[in-house]
Amino acid sequence: MILSDRSIKKKLESGEISIEPFSEEFVQPASYDLHLDRSVLVFNMEKHDIIDVKRPVDDLMLKIDIDMEKGYTLQPGEFILANVKEITGVDNKHVGRLEGKSSLARMGLIIHATAGFLDPGNKLRLTLEIANLSPLPITIYEDMKIAQLAFEQLDAECERPYGSSGLNSKYKGDMTVQASRMWKNF
Repeated sequence: MILSDRSIKKKLESGEISIEPFSEEFVQPASYDLHLDRSVLVFNMEKHDIIDVKRPVDDLMLKIDIDMEKGYTLQPGEFILANVKEITGVDNKHVGRLEGKSSLARMGLIIHATAGFLDPGNKLRLTLEIANLSPLPITIYEDMKIAQLAFEQLDAECERPYGSSGLNSKYKGDMTVQASRMWKNF
């Protein structure tokens, strides 16, 4: 069951979920608005012409800080990684679901390709997989509302929260945007 605004505030008070920093003005009827952090990762096209999922990708992406005044302009078809500013966490009986903002989607800006899940037991800055599907460039800005997070309660506390031994939890507690660690699966 998705938590309502009232339940989100209760679960924050009890410590079952966490949002840092938290501001009541960003609580929506059944979610919490998240804001774009400053750094993004862009593909290093000068050094790479293919992605091999079995190999580390340490220099596949370059870190760029968004200019506060000019923002960052995504070209049509461009894909970048970014974080939200807020550190969000859930205990072993809750999950978070990252969703886009309708107003941005209507412009062609997608904020997650597939990985929109905050696993039980994890606390981090969620990673956004941002793509411009429109035929026009789109400029985004640090601190803008970029996503929303809905919370759900599991039917029972999970046995092995994210980060448990043997789970290969590659992004536990990440606080800065990271490129793919898929190669660790091989």
